[in-house]
Amino acid sequence: MSTGRRHALERALSKAGLCSRTQARDLVREGRVHLNGRVARDPEEPCDPERDEVRVDGRRLRENERVYVMLHKPRAYLTTREDPEGRHTVYELLANLDAWVVPVGRLDGDTSGLLLFTNDTGFADLVTNPASHVEKTYVVTTRPRLDAEALARLAAGVELEDGLTRPARVEKLGDRGRSTRFSITITEGRNRQVRRMVRAVGAKVDKLHRHRIGPLEIGDLPLGAWRALTTAEVTALRAAARSAKA
Repeated sequence: MSTGRRHALERALSKAGLCSRTQARDLVREGRVHLNGRVARDPEEPCDPERDEVRVDGRRLRENERVYVMLHKPRAYLTTREDPEGRHTVYELLANLDAWVVPVGRLDGDTSGLLLFTNDTGFADLVTNPASHVEKTYVVTTRPRLDAEALARLAAGVELEDGLTRPARVEKLGDRGRSTRFSITITEGRNRQVRRMVRAVGAKVDKLHRHRIGPLEIGDLPLGAWRALTTAEVTALRAAARSAKA
């Protein structure tokens, strides 16, 4: 057997996009990893994912099979694999996906919309790299209403605790009662950025929904459902990230 592609088991798990090497060591020590039909106990044990059968919690690890999916995330679902408080997580919605994937960026629990997953860590890093400036478009409902001056401030950039935001594209969609609905396109991925921007102009987000990342739109994908990205979609998003980064 060739040993040219043999890695430590923990590195093989990480390289496949399953988890970090620290998390991989924990998986092995917890007895959740099987190597060629037996429980693996040594994170440093060499293996070749192309030749050896590696399973984590019963699922086969396939290093060379790249998976890219989009999920229509509902509100009240956390972007994490497990929650100690027993709250819903996005991985419950991916239960019938026969692959280990990680989220490409995050959405907080109160935000719905487009969320990407992959086991291609290079792709995930490219899309989420701040230098890539990949556009993300949200539909926002705020309370109270925002006037034209406030929307213009959001577009120009507002000062947050971690610095001035980049210019954004803002389009008012209408007022209803005491609320304003608008879309905003940003090229950053700061923690809870849109919510903090809205707060900086004197309002609060009632609803927040992401419907686009780069050239990818959520379209008519039902709430709580997922689908695989097409090859053309993956190529287009990769190209958009590289173009913005150049």
